[in-house]
Amino acid sequence: MSELSPESALETIVVPRASDIGNFEVRRALPSMQKRSVGPFVFLDEMGPAVLPAGKGMDVRPHPHIGLATVTYLYDGSIMHRDGLGSIQLIEPGEINWMTAGRGIVHSERSTPEARRIDQRLFGLQMWVALPRDKEEMDPAFDHYGLDAQPVVEGEGAWVRVVAGSIFGRTSAVRTQSPLFYGDVKLQAGASLDLPAEHIERAAYLVEGTLRVEGQNHESGRLLAFAPGRPVTLTAAGGPARFAVLGGEPLDGPRFVWWNFVSSRKERIEQAKADWQRSRFDQVVPGDTDEFIPLPEKH
Repeated sequence: MSELSPESALETIVVPRASDIGNFEVRRALPSMQKRSVGPFVFLDEMGPAVLPAGKGMDVRPHPHIGLATVTYLYDGSIMHRDGLGSIQLIEPGEINWMTAGRGIVHSERSTPEARRIDQRLFGLQMWVALPRDKEEMDPAFDHYGLDAQPVVEGEGAWVRVVAGSIFGRTSAVRTQSPLFYGDVKLQAGASLDLPAEHIERAAYLVEGTLRVEGQNHESGRLLAFAPGRPVTLTAAGGPARFAVLGGEPLDGPRFVWWNFVSSRKERIEQAKADWQRSRFDQVVPGDTDEFIPLPEKH
């Protein structure tokens, strides 16, 4: 990768690291050595695209979180969410599952029995939003939002669903705990989108196609983080493109991320590790099995 000019609107380019979690591959863009967070977003995984053969499925056993909100958004396929609050919710493309962990929650993510009967294409993004320090220990909650909660802005070859927060003059009905934005963008071949500089920290994660920024082309599976205060134009080069735009105000201090735990305090992470290891979380997820993911020896 060539050096970026100090005058460039591009601040950092992250090439995610890939890992196999059994039936499909995930690519992790946040956190990375180059970029720890974008606004309050401290984690971004691209799930798939993958075809899960009939008889197989996604099986993420019950596991804990603290200090964050998980954001699940699918392009293809479906996932059944269950958590310790008793929430049972199927998520399908374009919908939003927003789970606020707060002081602690346990959940699972699995393919449904119906989905396992046939080959299923699974493709989507999962992000974590760090909670503000004064809300890290809030009560856990789960919210599901359908397509009607997310306004759409379109014109001149661009289509944007405002998934969460505010951007392009529209505001999603998704309830958040801090100023942020998250949009699902589709551009026709040759079309451009001007990403405003109204938010301090901004990035785009490309899932399909090629994006041209300041005369340089970037392929799918790249996180492009932008310098503050500079408008940037994103153009679909050589064909249509689809990408997420995300960001917001900077975090109110550093965050520590270990396994599924996020906190502004290292000692809180240690407490969560001990609590999970000693079964102090409410580890029962109604409708799921009594199995769970053990605390890793190292992470």
